[in-house]
Amino acid sequence: MRKIFILFFESTAFALGALRANLLRTLLSLLGVTVGIFAIIAVFTLVDSLELNIRQSMSFFGDRVIYVQKWPWIFEKSYPWYKYVNRPVSSVNDFRFLEKNLQNAEAVALYASKGDRLVKHENNSIEGINVMGITYSFNLVNDVRLAEGRYFTPRELDGNSQTALIGDDMAQTLFPGQSPIGKTVSVKGKKLTVVGVMIHQGANLIGMPSNDVTCMIPYSTFTELYKIKNGWVEPVIAIKGKATDPKLQWLEGEVRGLMRSRRGLKSFEEDNFAVNRPELIASAITNIFDAVSIAGAIIGSFSILVGGFGIANIMFVSVKERTNQIGIQKSLGARNSFILNQFLFEAVFLSLIGGIAGLLLVSLLTFIPSDMFDIVITAKNVTTGLLLSVGIGLIAGIAPAISAAHMNPVEAIRSK
Repeated sequence: MRKIFILFFESTAFALGALRANLLRTLLSLLGVTVGIFAIIAVFTLVDSLELNIRQSMSFFGDRVIYVQKWPWIFEKSYPWYKYVNRPVSSVNDFRFLEKNLQNAEAVALYASKGDRLVKHENNSIEGINVMGITYSFNLVNDVRLAEGRYFTPRELDGNSQTALIGDDMAQTLFPGQSPIGKTVSVKGKKLTVVGVMIHQGANLIGMPSNDVTCMIPYSTFTELYKIKNGWVEPVIAIKGKATDPKLQWLEGEVRGLMRSRRGLKSFEEDNFAVNRPELIASAITNIFDAVSIAGAIIGSFSILVGGFGIANIMFVSVKERTNQIGIQKSLGARNSFILNQFLFEAVFLSLIGGIAGLLLVSLLTFIPSDMFDIVITAKNVTTGLLLSVGIGLIAGIAPAISAAHMNPVEAIRSK
């Protein structure tokens, strides 16, 4: 341990001495490492942050949830489009049938929505609202959190009540400076009593309506306002699987079997419904971001390569300037391994300085205000940057360190 401490302090002193003696030359040489680490870690950070924000935006779809509806989320190239068009939409009877017979489901809900609606309260109004009709179990399937008030009661949802949950943007616009609870909003001329306000969610990156601009009402009330018809409004059956079936394989198989039975499909007939899973979208997103990360790493590696040559240049110059000192150390009994490790550590130390500078530049990205998504530096990316710096230092310093370790002590002492 004593030798390790001696090696550490001596190498640190030599590295800092090289920085002080040739500050401009050293900084210019380290610039390549700094830029390289910044480029790679910045790409990783931006990609990870974008992916994290997109996945958070997809929380609307819920966890362990599959969706039964007319249209698939990913189209098969070989499937004729007219077969999708002619499919029936999910109905209340389909929903009741699945709710009654599914054994592998934790909750089943039915919902439908109509976007870009106008909602009013007295002289105030707000456009672009997503009006959604839901059944009671919707909050068990999807993420519905309230900042104020309460959720619907079963009687309200089953009894065609004139009640509503509104989003934060609606509350702020229609009821500035006051609580909306107990007051009414008007949707297509129908007055609805506000029983709850959903927490602020913010914009998302996948184009889905935020809860901030959503007005939830009982499904039966929704069907009075908007016709459930092909091409107009498409109801969706959302089914949450049990924790014992994390991959939803049993649930998906059961849903397909029950839906085929419900619609009287024969064994040779194709499904006339789609079973959609959010994991398909998440998988596609992951593949895209993996490709972007690889491309960014390749681009950044060129800068790191330049930085590696800069570190190697510093170390070869350092070896030449300290040849006499190396000879004295070897004549006093210093082993080749000690000299080798001394210069390797110095190279790693210099490379780490460049890497830390690159990480500090990346950290500045987090202070850039953005309405699209939040930039977050993860511990994984910081660790990656530091390990890359150590690797660059080792690779760039190995040749100068070997040349210093194998010097003839007599010839080294004579050099000036």
